[in-house]
Formats: sequence, C-alpha cells, structure tokens
Amino acid sequence: MSAVPDLAPRTEEEVATALRNAAAPLAIEGSGTLLGMLRPVQAARTLSTRNLTGITLLRPQEMVVSARAGTTLAEIDAALAEGNQVLVPEPPDLRGLMGVPDAPPPTIGGLVAANLSGPRRITGFALRDAVLGIRFVNGAGEVLRSGGRVHKNVTGLDLCKLLAGSHGTLGVITEVTLKVGPAAERTATLVLPVADEAAGVAALSAALTSPYGVTGAAMLPAGASANGVDGGVAGPAALLRLEDVEASVTYRMARLQQLLPAGRVIEAEASRALWRAIRDVAPLAPGQEEAVWRVSVRPSRAAGMVAALRDGIGARVMLDWGGGLVWVAGPASAEAHAAVMAAAGAVGGTFTLFRAPDPLRAAVAVIPPEPPALAALSARVKAALDPAGRLNPGRMRAGG
Repeated sequence: MSAVPDLAPRTEEEVATALRNAAAPLAIEGSGTLLGMLRPVQAARTLSTRNLTGITLLRPQEMVVSARAGTTLAEIDAALAEGNQVLVPEPPDLRGLMGVPDAPPPTIGGLVAANLSGPRRITGFALRDAVLGIRFVNGAGEVLRSGGRVHKNVTGLDLCKLLAGSHGTLGVITEVTLKVGPAAERTATLVLPVADEAAGVAALSAALTSPYGVTGAAMLPAGASANGVDGGVAGPAALLRLEDVEASVTYRMARLQQLLPAGRVIEAEASRALWRAIRDVAPLAPGQEEAVWRVSVRPSRAAGMVAALRDGIGARVMLDWGGGLVWVAGPASAEAHAAVMAAAGAVGGTFTLFRAPDPLRAAVAVIPPEPPALAALSARVKAALDPAGRLNPGRMRAGG
C-alpha cells in the first residue's frame, strides 16, 4: 500500500531535488499497479513518477519512441498504432492479476523497471532488449543517462539493461527510449485441444521447433478460459499464434495445421483479444485470498512441476512461452510458498512471488538467493548508484 503523504514530481529536476533532500528512504513507484509484487518496501514515504508524462519523441520511420516514465502503456500503444507499429515485447497490464482492476493503468517506467514482457518473449525479445536509452536519477539525486535515441549507439557502460528489472532499487527512471516494430497485417491462432500439460507442452514444442515462425505459444489448462473471445476459448488447449503479412500467415497456418491437426483457427480481432488475455494472465483469474507465483522452468520439466503443485497445494496454473513460463495461483501461506520453491528447485527452475498479502511477502524469500559472487557484485552496484540506501529498501531482499 502506498505510503502517505507521497511525492509526485512533474519534472526530472524535481525528482533529483526530492532525492537530494530526502532525509529517509523512499518507496519508488509509477502508478502503483505492482505494489503487491515482491517484498513490501521499508519506507514511510513514496515518490511516484505518475506525473512525469508525455511522449517526447516519435519517429515511425526510425522505429523509435521516447516517453517520460509516467506515460501509460495505453497512450504509447495508441500513438504507435497510428504509424502501424507496436512494442514487440508486449508488456502486460497486470491490474487484474494483482487484484487491483480499478487502479490507474501501468506506466512505461514501471514496466521497464520490472522488465515485464508478454507472449512474444519466446522470439528472444524481452522488454529490456527494446530499451535503447534511459534517463534516471540515482540515489544521490544525480541525473544520469545511458544509451541514446538511435538503434546503433556506443555510449560506454550500458546501464539500460541494469535498470530494467531493478524494481526501482538502483535509480528512478524518468524517461525511456524504445525500439518498436511493425504491426502485423494479419494475426491468426491455432487452438488445439490437448489432454494435459505434457501433451500441451509437446504440441507447443513441436510448433516452436518448426520453421513456421510462431510468435505466441501458451496453454490453457482444464478449467481455464478466455471468455468473450470468439465465444470463449477453454482449456485444456494449446494456443499457437502466427503474425505477418496475409500471404505468409495463410501459408504457414496451413502447414502448421498439417503438423498439428484437429485444431481450429481464430482470426483477426478474436485472435488479438485472446493474446491480450494471455499477455495479462487473465485466464488465471486468482481470487483475492490467493497468492500468485511466476516460475521460469525448462519446458520439458513444466508438466512434472505442475503435477507436483496440483497434488501438493491444489494449485491452478497457466503456461506461456512454450511452457517455459508457468503462472501459479494457490493458497497465500508460507507452506504453499515453500512448496512452490521446492517444486521449482527440483526441476532447476526459478520463482518469483508475484502477488501475496504483505505479511507473507515480508516473511519469505520472494526470489531465489543470489550466488555469493553475484551478490557481492550486486552490492557494489547498489553502493555506487544508491550509496545512502534511499531507493526501495527491502524490495527484493530483506535488508537490501
């Protein structure tokens, strides 16, 4: 929950001034969509970037957009759509997943800080890979920048990827520059009924290792659905998306149906709506009393892990990234969290406690521990960028 009263600067210099004048640590946030993620921040006051708004550069011919951190994802998507372009990594709107459907929409600064990517991540394109340049204020109140506003730049140490995924612990992002891509002329999805997770992952893997250029590979387990999409798409079903010009999608979908027969194809807006639902993890629909975990795992090990979690804590799941990303909903308890940690560890996976009540988030490890060498390096980076420990203390690890 946001600390009150908060600070909501309207300019980058106001952000810098607020940090230079800070007498105590601050909780850093954008619109507050992800406040229930990771650990509760140990700070009495919040600094929000929600008032740092506006697209500052839009060059469709160069496939580049720059925006201040508080600019909403919806605003950027709308501006890009006018030039028939998109953010390739499909950053999600997770208000429903986080149990705050009426919260303000997510901001680009918050999404970059969390490095959140959608279904197209399987193409090898995470949100941090789209960041060409970044402006931020470090814990000492100094304005810094890294990268630039062109696709090719050599500007020394690349801090863009360091800030992306740092969850506001290394600096307050004030502006980002992103590379974008062309919007597909046509999108179509093959919906393939499957018996269970093992069969679903096998179908997804067959499609992903084919030459047909799949850009979305997810699975709805039994009981999960994407309601309102083409009359409803219900699990258990493997979902395979193709995007490109009309002729290419037509050819590749015909070949994909030969490889994986017995499916049905949904087109155009129905397909786009389905993948927005997958992007936002809407089919999981966790209850208010449930916790949510995000587990990264080798796809071939996903089915076994899911079975263990169903047997152990009655978990409900949704799979994305060909089975390499497993969203888990289950009881918000220390016992359930320990079960998720154990199941992920048993198959060589990693976990994130994505949503839970504050007492649970404060009591458990929300991400796996770092190896000693990496932990020492992380501590040195933190000391260099936030020497006084003002930025989101305790967000990722206790005491950090």
